[in-house]
Amino acid sequence: MSDTDTPGDLQTLLDELAPLLVDGSPHAVALGLTLVSLKPGLAVMRAPYSADLVGDPESGILHGGVITALLDHVCGLAAFSGFGGQDTPATLDLRLDYMRPAKPGLDVTAEAVCLKSHGLVAFVRATAHDGDINDPVATAQAAFMVTGASKAAQERAVEALRSGQPL
Repeated sequence: MSDTDTPGDLQTLLDELAPLLVDGSPHAVALGLTLVSLKPGLAVMRAPYSADLVGDPESGILHGGVITALLDHVCGLAAFSGFGGQDTPATLDLRLDYMRPAKPGLDVTAEAVCLKSHGLVAFVRATAHDGDINDPVATAQAAFMVTGASKAAQERAVEALRSGQPL
Protein backbone atom coordinates (compact mmCIF):
# COMPACT_ATOMS: atom_id res chain seq x y z
CA MET A 1 0.00 0.00 0.00
CA SER A 2 1.44 3.37 -0.93
CA ASP A 3 1.51 6.38 1.35
CA THR A 4 -1.42 7.90 -0.57
CA ASP A 5 -3.70 4.89 -0.16
CA THR A 6 -6.22 4.90 2.64
CA PRO A 7 -7.50 1.86 4.53
CA GLY A 8 -10.88 2.39 2.80
CA ASP A 9 -9.18 2.15 -0.59
CA LEU A 10 -7.56 -1.11 0.48
CA GLN A 11 -10.88 -2.51 1.70
CA THR A 12 -12.47 -1.61 -1.64
CA LEU A 13 -9.66 -3.42 -3.46
CA LEU A 14 -9.99 -6.47 -1.20
CA ASP A 15 -13.76 -6.53 -1.74
CA GLU A 16 -13.22 -6.45 -5.52
CA LEU A 17 -10.59 -9.22 -5.42
CA ALA A 18 -12.28 -11.43 -2.80
CA PRO A 19 -14.29 -13.58 -5.24
CA LEU A 20 -11.11 -14.45 -7.15
CA LEU A 21 -8.91 -15.26 -4.17
CA VAL A 22 -10.47 -18.65 -3.52
CA ASP A 23 -11.83 -19.39 -6.98
CA GLY A 24 -8.33 -18.79 -8.37
CA SER A 25 -7.02 -21.78 -6.40
CA PRO A 26 -8.16 -25.11 -7.87
CA HIS A 27 -7.14 -26.86 -4.63
CA ALA A 28 -9.29 -24.53 -2.51
CA VAL A 29 -12.20 -24.98 -4.93
CA ALA A 30 -11.86 -28.79 -4.84
CA LEU A 31 -12.01 -28.71 -1.04
CA GLY A 32 -15.02 -26.36 -1.05
CA LEU A 33 -13.21 -23.66 0.93
CA THR A 34 -15.12 -20.39 1.18
CA LEU A 35 -14.01 -16.91 2.09
CA VAL A 36 -16.04 -15.52 4.98
CA SER A 37 -14.33 -12.14 5.24
CA LEU A 38 -11.20 -10.31 4.18
CA LYS A 39 -10.05 -7.07 5.75
CA PRO A 40 -6.64 -5.37 5.90
CA GLY A 41 -4.44 -7.88 7.70
CA LEU A 42 -7.35 -10.20 8.61
CA ALA A 43 -8.92 -13.17 6.84
CA VAL A 44 -11.60 -15.72 7.76
CA MET A 45 -12.32 -18.86 5.74
CA ARG A 46 -14.45 -21.96 6.18
CA ALA A 47 -14.00 -25.60 5.21
CA PRO A 48 -17.33 -27.40 4.91
CA TYR A 49 -17.91 -30.72 6.55
CA SER A 50 -18.28 -33.27 3.78
CA ALA A 51 -18.14 -37.06 3.70
CA ASP A 52 -15.70 -36.66 0.78
CA LEU A 53 -13.23 -34.90 3.10
CA VAL A 54 -13.35 -37.40 5.96
CA GLY A 55 -10.02 -38.99 6.87
CA ASP A 56 -11.42 -41.83 8.99
CA PRO A 57 -14.80 -43.24 7.88
CA GLU A 58 -15.38 -44.93 11.25
CA SER A 59 -15.12 -41.69 13.24
CA GLY A 60 -16.29 -39.25 10.54
CA ILE A 61 -13.45 -36.86 11.38
CA LEU A 62 -12.22 -34.47 8.68
CA HIS A 63 -8.83 -35.33 7.21
CA GLY A 64 -5.95 -33.32 8.70
CA GLY A 65 -4.92 -32.26 5.20
CA VAL A 66 -8.15 -30.27 4.90
CA ILE A 67 -7.25 -28.36 8.06
CA THR A 68 -3.71 -27.81 6.75
CA ALA A 69 -4.95 -26.48 3.42
CA LEU A 70 -7.50 -24.25 5.15
CA LEU A 71 -4.90 -22.75 7.49
CA ASP A 72 -2.32 -22.26 4.73
CA HIS A 73 -4.85 -20.53 2.49
CA VAL A 74 -6.32 -18.26 5.18
CA CYS A 75 -2.82 -17.30 6.33
CA GLY A 76 -1.88 -16.50 2.73
CA LEU A 77 -4.91 -14.26 2.38
CA ALA A 78 -4.10 -12.43 5.61
CA ALA A 79 -0.53 -11.94 4.33
CA PHE A 80 -1.84 -10.77 0.93
CA SER A 81 -4.06 -8.18 2.59
CA GLY A 82 -1.24 -7.28 5.00
CA PHE A 83 0.92 -6.51 1.95
CA GLY A 84 -1.78 -4.09 0.76
CA GLY A 85 -3.44 -6.41 -1.75
CA GLN A 86 -0.77 -5.83 -4.37
CA ASP A 87 1.47 -8.89 -4.31
CA THR A 88 0.61 -12.56 -3.98
CA PRO A 89 2.97 -14.15 -1.47
CA ALA A 90 4.23 -17.72 -1.31
CA THR A 91 4.36 -19.79 1.86
CA LEU A 92 7.86 -19.56 3.28
CA ASP A 93 7.22 -21.36 6.56
CA LEU A 94 4.11 -22.95 8.06
CA ARG A 95 3.94 -24.50 11.49
CA LEU A 96 0.74 -26.21 12.58
CA ASP A 97 -0.18 -27.45 16.02
CA TYR A 98 -3.10 -29.87 15.99
CA MET A 99 -4.89 -29.75 19.32
CA ARG A 100 -7.81 -32.09 18.73
CA PRO A 101 -9.86 -33.59 15.91
CA ALA A 102 -12.63 -31.47 14.45
CA LYS A 103 -16.06 -32.67 15.55
CA PRO A 104 -17.76 -34.81 12.90
CA GLY A 105 -20.53 -33.01 11.04
CA LEU A 106 -19.26 -29.50 11.79
CA ASP A 107 -17.65 -27.02 9.41
CA VAL A 108 -14.21 -25.72 10.41
CA THR A 109 -13.55 -21.98 10.42
CA ALA A 110 -10.07 -20.48 10.34
CA GLU A 111 -9.27 -16.93 11.41
CA ALA A 112 -5.90 -15.36 10.53
CA VAL A 113 -4.18 -12.10 11.38
CA CYS A 114 -1.11 -10.65 9.70
CA LEU A 115 1.05 -9.66 12.64
CA LYS A 116 3.61 -7.76 10.56
CA SER A 117 4.49 -7.24 6.94
CA HIS A 118 7.74 -5.58 6.05
CA GLY A 119 9.55 -5.53 2.75
CA LEU A 120 8.94 -8.91 1.12
CA VAL A 121 8.00 -10.93 4.24
CA ALA A 122 4.80 -11.16 6.28
CA PHE A 123 4.21 -12.99 9.56
CA VAL A 124 0.80 -14.49 10.28
CA ARG A 125 -0.97 -16.34 13.10
CA ALA A 126 -4.22 -18.31 12.72
CA THR A 127 -6.67 -20.47 14.63
CA ALA A 128 -8.98 -23.15 13.22
CA HIS A 129 -12.08 -24.14 15.21
CA ASP A 130 -15.40 -25.87 14.76
CA GLY A 131 -17.53 -23.34 16.58
CA ASP A 132 -15.59 -22.18 19.62
CA ILE A 133 -12.38 -20.25 18.94
CA ASN A 134 -11.40 -20.86 22.59
CA ASP A 135 -11.36 -24.62 21.88
CA PRO A 136 -9.19 -24.73 18.74
CA VAL A 137 -8.80 -27.67 16.40
CA ALA A 138 -5.41 -26.31 15.33
CA THR A 139 -3.28 -23.18 15.33
CA ALA A 140 -0.74 -21.94 12.81
CA GLN A 141 2.25 -19.64 12.71
CA ALA A 142 3.40 -18.76 9.21
CA ALA A 143 5.74 -16.60 7.20
CA PHE A 144 5.01 -15.58 3.63
CA MET A 145 7.30 -13.98 1.09
CA VAL A 146 6.80 -12.21 -2.21
CA THR A 147 9.06 -14.02 -4.69
CA GLY A 148 9.70 -13.95 -8.41
CA ALA A 149 7.75 -17.21 -8.72
CA SER A 150 4.77 -15.87 -6.75
CA LYS A 151 4.72 -12.71 -8.89
CA ALA A 152 4.85 -14.82 -12.08
CA ALA A 153 1.96 -16.98 -10.85
CA GLN A 154 -0.01 -13.84 -10.03
CA GLU A 155 0.62 -12.46 -13.52
CA ARG A 156 -0.49 -15.76 -15.12
CA ALA A 157 -3.69 -15.74 -13.05
CA VAL A 158 -4.47 -12.11 -13.95
CA GLU A 159 -3.90 -12.84 -17.65
CA ALA A 160 -6.08 -15.96 -17.52
CA LEU A 161 -8.87 -13.98 -15.85
CA ARG A 162 -8.58 -11.17 -18.41
CA SER A 163 -8.72 -13.60 -21.32
CA GLY A 164 -11.50 -15.71 -19.82
CA GLN A 165 -9.33 -18.82 -19.74
CA PRO A 166 -9.55 -21.32 -16.90
CA LEU A 167 -6.94 -21.05 -14.19
